[in-house]
Amino acid sequence: MKPRSVQPLFTEGSNIVPPAPLHGLPLITARVAWVSVVGLALAVFAFALPAEFEYLQTTCDGCDGPRLTIEGLQNLENLGLSIGFYAKYVLALEVGFAVMSFAVAALIFWRRSDDRMALLGGLAVVVWGITFPNTTLALAESSSATELPIALLGFLGLIAFTLFFYTFPDGWFVPLWTRWLTLALIALAAPSYFFPDSPASVGEWPAVLQLPFYLIWMGSLVAVQVYHYRSVSDPAQRQQTKWVVFGFAAAVVGFLAAISVYPFLSQPGPLAYLAGNTVIYLSMLMIPLSISVAILRYRLFDIDLIINRTLVYGALTACVVGLYILVVGYLGTVFRVEGNLLFSLIATGVVAVLFAPLRERLQRTVNRLMYGERDDPYAVVSRLGERLEATLAPEAVLPTIVETVKEALRLPYAAIALEREGDSEVVATAGEPVEKPIRLPLAYQNELIGELLLAPRVGEEAFSDADRRLLEYLARQAGVAAHAVRLTVDLQLSRERLVTAREEERRRLRRDLHDGLGAQLAGLNVQAGVLRRLIPQDPEAADELVMELRDELRAAIGDIRRLVYDLRPPALDDLGLAGALDRLAERYGAEGEGLRVLVKTPEELPPLPAAVEVAVYRIAQEALTNVVRHARAGECMVRLDTPERWLRMEITDDGAGIAEEHEAGVGLLSMRERAAELGGNCVVESPLAGGTRLLVRLPLVVE
Repeated sequence: MKPRSVQPLFTEGSNIVPPAPLHGLPLITARVAWVSVVGLALAVFAFALPAEFEYLQTTCDGCDGPRLTIEGLQNLENLGLSIGFYAKYVLALEVGFAVMSFAVAALIFWRRSDDRMALLGGLAVVVWGITFPNTTLALAESSSATELPIALLGFLGLIAFTLFFYTFPDGWFVPLWTRWLTLALIALAAPSYFFPDSPASVGEWPAVLQLPFYLIWMGSLVAVQVYHYRSVSDPAQRQQTKWVVFGFAAAVVGFLAAISVYPFLSQPGPLAYLAGNTVIYLSMLMIPLSISVAILRYRLFDIDLIINRTLVYGALTACVVGLYILVVGYLGTVFRVEGNLLFSLIATGVVAVLFAPLRERLQRTVNRLMYGERDDPYAVVSRLGERLEATLAPEAVLPTIVETVKEALRLPYAAIALEREGDSEVVATAGEPVEKPIRLPLAYQNELIGELLLAPRVGEEAFSDADRRLLEYLARQAGVAAHAVRLTVDLQLSRERLVTAREEERRRLRRDLHDGLGAQLAGLNVQAGVLRRLIPQDPEAADELVMELRDELRAAIGDIRRLVYDLRPPALDDLGLAGALDRLAERYGAEGEGLRVLVKTPEELPPLPAAVEVAVYRIAQEALTNVVRHARAGECMVRLDTPERWLRMEITDDGAGIAEEHEAGVGLLSMRERAAELGGNCVVESPLAGGTRLLVRLPLVVE
């Protein structure tokens, strides 16, 4: 759900409208400002290079880089290297880093100079490449006239990076209150650049205030990006965010790895410093490179795969190095020998033996963190089976399935929708619903039971092939379970309908007996009393009353026969099913104008349950009624046969057929319910040749 404060920025969908490309005067102004700042940065950097080179060739007492101490210079000379070589190498790293950053920013400007986020990102990259190596520090110390341009450049870089991270990737402040936080943070940081020695400078604050300030700044940047990623960004924007986060994470990991080695060195000298700086600069290049990829070419590469492999091989490298150091250090401590080649060979052998299984284990662990258990379908199916075995209530089966699917693949949403009378109804959900889920069919014996509704993981637009293979396998299992649940539900509904029908039939019989036959018999009893008194007094009147009594008795007998016929047609007992159908055909053939009804049955039908006979007779009666009323047919054929353990009845006509948009009425529903009550089915269709075809299948043995 999107925040109320940014609703005006949304389209009809769920994503924020991206800012319109710049054009006209705003575009020209933005380009001129961008080129001016970049020109200032390059000029300051170029003027700083000679001062930086001289600065690197001087020594200091007790300093911690980039200049050498007296002891460091001696160590360097012992290796046959001069301080000039040291200065040139460090300067080459700084220049290379700056040139690469400028090249990336120039590419962004060339391709997307009409995009405000691209301009902001390119500006941040340029200033980052100029200020990160502290090349301008020597220039600021050598000339007071350059303090203001350097301070302005650093301040502009701060603004560019802060605005970039508060608005990336859509270009808007979301939530809106972040714009005021941005202004407040930049205003508080400004004195640190222009008045570094004043009490307003953050560097002059007490530590109890500095720490919260930086925590709020960094924490808010991370929180805004997380909020964008989870609540605002669309899949494409999430891919862009992944690239930027990956670049910064790789830079931080490389930086920490480089500086963490120093405490383990017995004599950290100039070469160690140069090697560490090389690793740091190469790591920091990931920031401008990832920003450029996020802005320009994020669709070309699968960032998830890159993150996956980076995590695997990064962890593998750390484990291998740690294992090597542990084995060599442990053996050296036990035998009190250092630098022994044998120990190094033993450590190398141990690493070689454990490398392959360790890599496989790390790959499985990372895959499980990112994708769930898609690489272990047997475990998923086994857990699903165990949960279903422990689930006693039928209504808990489908929720158990969707919960298992959601947990196994780490999906934000999973649901099951079942088909009921032509409509799809969601019966089990897990997670927050999405507008357009991915749908997988659930089938049982080629019959569509329902659908499995799924939402891809956050940041993904679709499922991978591995995900789909597991989901298709789970869908087959879910289809069987959904079919069983639907049968259970249908059985319960059928029982309820049977009980309801039974009670309705009892109510009808009670009403007919009480209001019809009961009233008639009560009247006959009264008339019999009157007749008794009239016989000795008025024989003629008594004779007339006897005639009335006979008429009343005939009507009562007719009512009794009607009630008996409703319970079970007498023709079934008198003529059997085949004979009863023949008589039914004669009657409906006589009622229909020009209609000819034919009945074909086996010479000898097997013994049929009474319920099957009644169901066949009533379904045929209803079908012939529909033919007479609606079909306008000339011929109707009723066929009976008994393949295996089923009774099959087919009724066809050559009439008008059934329209595609026709909805089932009471008669069709009644026929289907009669068949379903006995465990059979009833299908009505219009063949291509025309007319209507009714096919009924009923079991010969009714449980």
